[in-house]
Amino acid sequence: MFIHLMAGIVFIYLGTRLLLPLRVGKKTKLGLALLLLIISQQHFINRFVFGGLASPEIPASLLLLQGWCFLFLVLLLIFTLLRDLVLLIGWVARKIRGSSKSAPASQAFSSGRRQAMMVVLASGTAFWGIREAVGLPDVRHVEMVIPRLPKALDGLSIVQISDMHASPLLQSSWVSAVVDRVNALKPDLILFTGDMVDGNPTVRAADVAPLRRLRANYGILGAAGNHEYYSNFTGWMKAFPALGINMLQNRHEVLNIQGQPLVIAGVTDVAAERVGLPGPDLAAALQGAPEDAVRILMEHRPANAPENVSHGIDLQLSGHTHGGQIIGMNAVVARFNGGYLYGQYKVDTLNMYVSSGAGLWNGFPVRLGVPSEIPRIVLRSA
Repeated sequence: MFIHLMAGIVFIYLGTRLLLPLRVGKKTKLGLALLLLIISQQHFINRFVFGGLASPEIPASLLLLQGWCFLFLVLLLIFTLLRDLVLLIGWVARKIRGSSKSAPASQAFSSGRRQAMMVVLASGTAFWGIREAVGLPDVRHVEMVIPRLPKALDGLSIVQISDMHASPLLQSSWVSAVVDRVNALKPDLILFTGDMVDGNPTVRAADVAPLRRLRANYGILGAAGNHEYYSNFTGWMKAFPALGINMLQNRHEVLNIQGQPLVIAGVTDVAAERVGLPGPDLAAALQGAPEDAVRILMEHRPANAPENVSHGIDLQLSGHTHGGQIIGMNAVVARFNGGYLYGQYKVDTLNMYVSSGAGLWNGFPVRLGVPSEIPRIVLRSA
């Protein structure tokens, strides 16, 4: 309910600072206020009218319109806060100087023309953010040195797919294009690191069907993210293996590649505990795994990396953050994820790659300065 409460506060603030001062008729002002309320509470409407917050079953065009409206609202909030901050600084400066006159710059900044410029800038930026959000992810080529990696495995390629979020917004055609892009890389391994879907398996069946075409030399494995638990987790754990994806829930697989053992482990997400299912348990996931083999961990959230060092993890692959989605939000998102955002990290002896995600949640479809990606990670021995 936090998102609904914050949206209500935004509605009150923008209504007070932008709508009330408008020199228009009462009916026009009331209509604008109603429109602002609907935009601010679209997630509330989706939750209780269109089937759920995670995956409202409405046309993609309407989801895009919702996304544009919500981003427009966020940007308008930011611009209004900046404007009010400038006005406040000017007011304090005048008080210090003992002047009661309004500065011309402050008057200009709060003029109707300035407000119109804010609206136009927010509109255009929101359009660009939506356009970037639903585009195909670029391939990011990464090399990571794993000190314990046997020479025989030098050059092993892993394609990580994280935060795909197949949904009414990112449908089968988009998923199929992602599959084509991944297969063109001819990966040795494909590893899914959570948030693959939004919606029930029966509803999303056609959208995820292209995943059956994925090919990798040594296997396709995955671990769940928080969004898998938001809609029929049990059903998805049956659906993914049927698509050729070996889901690792607090367990591991030992692959024999070029005569060398390679441990691939996966843990569940903390969202599991909210629905009475086992939370992440790395000790259980690694039980019986050979100590001398390189260990690769799929964990949707990156924050546990420091604790995972003690389990001998050589490489952790995570997602969840979406890279912050908007430049400027990075610090906030990183704070809630152990300080990790996207890209390569070295945590003691543990190497980690945090993907900015192939897709994103349809409730906030925006990317500004943080592109989506499909990481192709090539392992190198020391």
